[in-house]
Amino acid sequence: MVTTTSSIRTAKAVQTPEPEGPSGGARRGKRKFPVGVLFILPAFLFIFVFMLYPLVSSGYMSLTEYNFVYDDTPKFIGLDNYFAAFQDTQFMTALSNTFVFGIFYFVIVMVASLAIALLLFQKVRFNSFYRSAIFVPIVVPLSLAALVFLWILQPNYGLLNYFLGDVLGLHFLTQPWLSNGTTAMGSIIVLSAWASIGFVTILFLAGLQGISPDTLEAAEMDGARGLKKIFFIVLPSLRETYILTGTWTIIHALKVFVEPMVMTDGGPGTSTLVVYQQVYLTAFTYFDMGYASAMGYILGLIILILVVLNFFIGRIRAGKDA
Repeated sequence: MVTTTSSIRTAKAVQTPEPEGPSGGARRGKRKFPVGVLFILPAFLFIFVFMLYPLVSSGYMSLTEYNFVYDDTPKFIGLDNYFAAFQDTQFMTALSNTFVFGIFYFVIVMVASLAIALLLFQKVRFNSFYRSAIFVPIVVPLSLAALVFLWILQPNYGLLNYFLGDVLGLHFLTQPWLSNGTTAMGSIIVLSAWASIGFVTILFLAGLQGISPDTLEAAEMDGARGLKKIFFIVLPSLRETYILTGTWTIIHALKVFVEPMVMTDGGPGTSTLVVYQQVYLTAFTYFDMGYASAMGYILGLIILILVVLNFFIGRIRAGKDA
């Protein structure tokens, strides 16, 4: 009996590994650490080269006077570029146009995307086809879409004027869409909204699918059907989705560039000139990198403020609903 007990103890001692000391665990961690660094190093290099370095470099450049064609080194001038920007009538016009575009773009994209998402959320035939069709514009290159819209809106041979005048007989509605400041900005807004609604609709659909079916069934049993269910159950349940879609839409609204650059080149006059286009012209036409960086930072700060404001408004509303 004593022999059997001692044999069992010996077997347990052999099978149970001794706990590693602090030095052993540290050595193992040190051996694995370089391997992990190799895996994450490409991501860090990408972020540093294409995000952090340009951000810091342009921030310093915004505090200097530097024409990269004629000047050898940047000349530090402090905040003079920022003060000059707010006294520059062309920059203020571009900023005003950007806000006009952004307000209409934001409202159209958010309302239209939510409405389409609510329709596609219903169980109807060919639902998958409709969802794919509404998403198609997001995969079309924006520059190509702008060229197509440019052809559609041509005053002499454009498809829109042909349809209004020759097909419908509404000749009084035909006009040079891109030669008038109001209709030119409206055309750019329509193109941008068309290109973005599909993606935001998918985000809203993802939020709708996250609503518990039990919640919807309980609401219907309590008499909340139709519009009542939408306004009192469905829409309040999309609080987190509002924050996500609102943030995405604000950023894309204020960084508009391709559409006015391709369709109107900022014209007629400066009626469709936006901030990103003004930054591009200042940097690569007038070669004033310091002033262009300052304008870019002003727009970036405005976007940051609006995004943070959208986040806190969403959180405050979520707290009230809770």
